Amino acid sequence: MVYDFRQMKIVSKKEVLALILGDFVLFIVALWLSLAFRSASFLPFSVLGEHLKPFSIIFVIWIGVFYVADLYGKHTSIFRRKLPSIIFYSQLVNSAIALIFFYLIPYFGITPKTLLFVDLVFSFLLIFLWRSFLVPNIHVNQRERILFACKGQDVTEIEEEIKNNARYNIAIAEAKEINKLKESGVTSVVVNLYDEDIEEALKNFYKMIFSNIRFIPVHNLYEELFDRESLSTIKEQWFLENISNHPKPIYDSLKRLMDIAIAGVLGLVSLVVYPFVYLAIKFDDKGDIFSFQDRVGKDNKIIRLIKFRTMSIANDGANWGKTDNKVTRVGWWLRKTRIDELPQLWNVLVGDLSLIGPRPEFPDPVALYSQDIPYYNIRHLIKPGLSGWAQIKQDGEPHHGISISDTRVKFSYDLYYIKNRNFWLDLSIALKTIKILLMQKGK
Repeated sequence: MVYDFRQMKIVSKKEVLALILGDFVLFIVALWLSLAFRSASFLPFSVLGEHLKPFSIIFVIWIGVFYVADLYGKHTSIFRRKLPSIIFYSQLVNSAIALIFFYLIPYFGITPKTLLFVDLVFSFLLIFLWRSFLVPNIHVNQRERILFACKGQDVTEIEEEIKNNARYNIAIAEAKEINKLKESGVTSVVVNLYDEDIEEALKNFYKMIFSNIRFIPVHNLYEELFDRESLSTIKEQWFLENISNHPKPIYDSLKRLMDIAIAGVLGLVSLVVYPFVYLAIKFDDKGDIFSFQDRVGKDNKIIRLIKFRTMSIANDGANWGKTDNKVTRVGWWLRKTRIDELPQLWNVLVGDLSLIGPRPEFPDPVALYSQDIPYYNIRHLIKPGLSGWAQIKQDGEPHHGISISDTRVKFSYDLYYIKNRNFWLDLSIALKTIKILLMQKGK
């Protein structure tokens, strides 16, 4: 049976548009303040107009940088704690882009080095104040009052997130209000569609539909809040309703074409570094240049990945218990710069990998995870990738260690990608992967 429940949108298009317009206006204000500070006198609007034309192009690019930095996404409690550093580093990148822009395109006749430094200070302060103190109190959407008619770990996570983040503009009703929903001002009821007693509960909820009360599946709300799937509330029915390995001809063809084009170009360009890596490894420990690793690919088939060797033993069968297999001096640097991953571009070309998809795991951990994490092998319905949703979303994302709890979280992100994969999600992952590479975060 399929139920048609309405979804709650945590971040609406109107809110994103308000954020973009607010940022753009503050960029202009910061520019005006910077010009006034530099001249230390009254600033005619004609001077602002002269600078506004070239800077408007820059501001559009800056908005794009903010998007890559997730400043237009869901500001969860964890994200809000990182907000100052995210804004600061985004503005550093924006200033560097502006410097390159004005020096490479002399058409505008200005090279504002001092101005850009002053603008960095003003824009950071204005954006930080706007995002930290004004945005949480500006609510585009109508205030919601929701009641949880279910329990569990995921419900606890949702309640904590809502209580600690005023931006959602949501109040949580007490459980005793379930018998007087309309009188209590409850607008939405969160239910677990895969609870064993749901059929009887639905009969009671049906009577409330005419009271203009919305019913939201807990797994939908969890996904909307955290950009990953709830593992404790979903059952086999969820997979039948949401997951399919049926081909998507247009998307699959476009993705494969992009894989071949991008991996082909990057693979050829990367050949330049191969001789240097060869010499570095030979001077370091005179060992093998490449390591070949068996991983689990699409349809649970074993694929062999090729990477530059970073461990003292090239192919140890993923035996992390070995005390004598350690990262080499050159291997540490190759991992830090991600150069060790470059040979995998040839795996993308032959079709074992995609550029975007769940990261492939070693066979032995997969066997362990499949026993302890329900439905784990679902992640092998699609082709694995060089980068994925978990790699850009999960804090402290585990690389290949044996960790059931961390892997459960990673799997919840993989499920989100498998369910929602499309061209725009792939593009978003690609752009944010570039950000992670430039910042040398994760592994």
